Amino acid sequence: MTSFIQDVIDDLVTKEVNFSDLVFILPSRRAGVFLRRTLSFTLNQTIFAPKIISIESFVEELSDLKATTNTELLFEFYNVYITLTPEKERETFEAFTKWAQIILQDFNEIDRYLIPQKKIFDYLKAIKNLEHWSLQPDKTELVSSYLKFWNKLNDYYNAFTQSLILKKQGYQGLLYRQAYNNSQEYIKNTDKHHVFLGFNALNQAEENIIQQLLQNNLATIYWDTDKQFMNNKIHDAGLFLRQHKKKWNYFNDHNFNWINNHYTSKKNISVFGVPKNIGQAKAIGTILQDISKTDSTLKNTAVVLGDENLLIPVLNSVPESVSTLNITMGFPLKTIPLASLFEHIFTLQKKNTTPFYYKDVISILSHQYIQPLFKNDNAIKLIALINKNNLVYLTEEQLTALSNDDKSLLSLLLSNWNNDAKTALKHCFSLINIIKEHLTEDKDKNQLGLEYLYRFNTLFNEILRLNQDYNHIKDIKGLYSIYKELLSSETLDFQGEPLQGLQIMGMLESRVLDFETIIISNVNEGILPSGKTNNSFIPFDVKIENKLPTYKEKDAVYTYHFYHLLQRAKNVYILYNTEIDTLIGGEKSRFINQLELEGTHQITHKILTPKVPNHNKQLITVAKTDSVISQLKEIARKGFSPSSLTSYVRNPIDFYYQKLLGISNLEEVEETIAANTLGTVVHNTLETLYIPFIGQTLNVDNIKSLIPKIDALITSFFKEEYKEGDMTKGKNLIVFEIAKRYVLNFLNLEIEALKNGDVIKIIALEAKVENVKININTLPFPIQLRGTVDRIDECNGVIRIIDYKTGKVDQSKVSVINWDDLLSDYTKYSKSFQVLMYVYMLLKDKKINLPVEAGIISFKNLSAGFIPFVKKESSHDRNKDTSITQDTINEFEIQLKNLILEIFDKDQDFIEKEL
Repeated sequence: MTSFIQDVIDDLVTKEVNFSDLVFILPSRRAGVFLRRTLSFTLNQTIFAPKIISIESFVEELSDLKATTNTELLFEFYNVYITLTPEKERETFEAFTKWAQIILQDFNEIDRYLIPQKKIFDYLKAIKNLEHWSLQPDKTELVSSYLKFWNKLNDYYNAFTQSLILKKQGYQGLLYRQAYNNSQEYIKNTDKHHVFLGFNALNQAEENIIQQLLQNNLATIYWDTDKQFMNNKIHDAGLFLRQHKKKWNYFNDHNFNWINNHYTSKKNISVFGVPKNIGQAKAIGTILQDISKTDSTLKNTAVVLGDENLLIPVLNSVPESVSTLNITMGFPLKTIPLASLFEHIFTLQKKNTTPFYYKDVISILSHQYIQPLFKNDNAIKLIALINKNNLVYLTEEQLTALSNDDKSLLSLLLSNWNNDAKTALKHCFSLINIIKEHLTEDKDKNQLGLEYLYRFNTLFNEILRLNQDYNHIKDIKGLYSIYKELLSSETLDFQGEPLQGLQIMGMLESRVLDFETIIISNVNEGILPSGKTNNSFIPFDVKIENKLPTYKEKDAVYTYHFYHLLQRAKNVYILYNTEIDTLIGGEKSRFINQLELEGTHQITHKILTPKVPNHNKQLITVAKTDSVISQLKEIARKGFSPSSLTSYVRNPIDFYYQKLLGISNLEEVEETIAANTLGTVVHNTLETLYIPFIGQTLNVDNIKSLIPKIDALITSFFKEEYKEGDMTKGKNLIVFEIAKRYVLNFLNLEIEALKNGDVIKIIALEAKVENVKININTLPFPIQLRGTVDRIDECNGVIRIIDYKTGKVDQSKVSVINWDDLLSDYTKYSKSFQVLMYVYMLLKDKKINLPVEAGIISFKNLSAGFIPFVKKESSHDRNKDTSITQDTINEFEIQLKNLILEIFDKDQDFIEKEL
């Protein structure tokens, strides 16, 4: 394959030009590297190197202005804005930046295309006046302000550009306009010959400058296109070049160099539909692996990323067989871990409220750059304390009180910036210095981290410089807006050999370059091409009228780049995302459809899916070793509780984790009161209320006297269980009120029962039953049971064993038909098992005599009252006999012993249940 650059050099050699007197002008700087290499290989003599520059550098030189950053332009523009706007009508800097970005883009387009400024601004002003019926005398304040804005656009533009020119600065469009204004003077004073190569879409300033140089015999221009695109009047890849050939007077007398015929040469084109971005990255890795088997150097292979966010996944997918590669794009600073730290800190401070929300605080304390700064793992301990004490909202004082060793660090991280930008910058620099001191302790290990830190230090220094020069940033939101603006444009550049190995680049960096093997990712509508994006104040019809580019021209630019990559390539791999994205769509690009419809090349189209192993889920199994049996014996010695045995029924693995390994649920802040906390509070409140009446027969006045105490007790127990959690608002307030309502409703139920003639005597509350032995002949070691019964009372002469449930329970959950089912279904029979076990233990402990009743009081089903356990013969059995007799206990004992035997059965592993 002969590259376009090689063709240009060969043509110039044929013409016997003096290369030392040439100025090569290219679309990008990167192409200049390849041009230098081609020159060194082609010329067989020693010469002074020609000048090789990008079009932007050439224009900057010609304009006598220095290109400045978008951020600095915003500051300079705000200077102009406050000068021309009365103080009462001025917006804050943060609000200004929202619309000023768009205005700057429009200024840029107007200047690049040499549009008379006053003409277009007057035109826009007239349109807006018509749209808002400005001739009406009674305009609202909003409409008046809106129209003033459009009336001032020309003033803004003139003052802004004059200010920049005085400072010898400019945005890209202003540089182009000034370069065009200076072009005649430049032509008079130069004897250099300019070689333009590889251009396609040119703005009006570029067109005029190049044509002037051509007509004065000071330039030669080489186009890189194909007759397949030029001869097809509707093919967008040739849209601009057809226009240049037709409209430039220079081509009336000179050849249009060159229209080649490379596109129709034989090519292997494969189109792969791949789900998601990561899938594409993995597919690229597989393609590179296959290519490297035949071409180990990959020196003529390029990966072109339609979406540059795919860079890191692709780098992680490059196979080990690829020894050298060069990355032309930078690593976005916004994606590195340090960016997330400052994002968390700004999120905390932007709210400008104290106390701080616990999630904001934990996100900072747990950050990988912050945790090591604390002494003795204090960051982890602080997070644990926040979780344990339910500190949903925290103050700096609370945290420093919890960690005396790290007061200065906590103050730096969490002290309120008081919405002051200077204070914020001071804190950011201090934090960077502290992190730097920590990282330099092991400099060799932390080189990358130090590089990240240096770039952020540079970024904040730039913000500090701009604010010292202009003093526009007054608050945290304004600071954050500029920080994000700078962060979005900053990159961490890779170092590599640009002329060796695999090339990874963005679409725009591929201009002028040719490769034999091309891999293009993200060839989807909305990415390639980008579609109908219009971030401009200038309406579509006004753009057409003034010959400004619209989305149609922008699509044509990407069409040219796409087809240029294919022109000289032999092997082409095109990848697109098959998954629909809610923002940018999911269908494959029109470029792929066009390739298929053209019929010029045979195209292989495949849908790739990741290999998903067809593994059946392996249920966790734990063997009962001697060590496990020993632990079980220890648990048996202390006593099995009803909840521990039912947890085994629900899932043996949970029993193993919780009871044998001692693994408890992760402790987190209860931002909203949890169900178990509500249950504990209700239980404790009822116990406290009824304690004075143990051993007494209740009467209505007893119960009524308890009602005024509900509020204070509920509050007290919530504080005990919920620690520092806030119960005064939101869902927590609702749960708090529900707890009070549960207790009140229960007392009212009790009053109703007493009024109806029930005689109720409290026997015990929260009765602990311990050291209840159960003899199992086949187990030669003691088995004990233990538990706590919520309430034992006597109602109309019948002893009742009562278990409180804050959830909903109905009669079906406290009924048994077949005793063998008792251990089979946790959801259906766990309540029955628990209440029967309470009866069994109390009977063994000789605290009750049969017959008794046992059941549930459900606070979500209080209308049902006491729901007793019932043994039924069938599902249709209407048995109302709620007495628990010795026969019932005997049947239960069989099931209980079977369960314990199963737990101790060495041949029956702990096997996870599919829930």
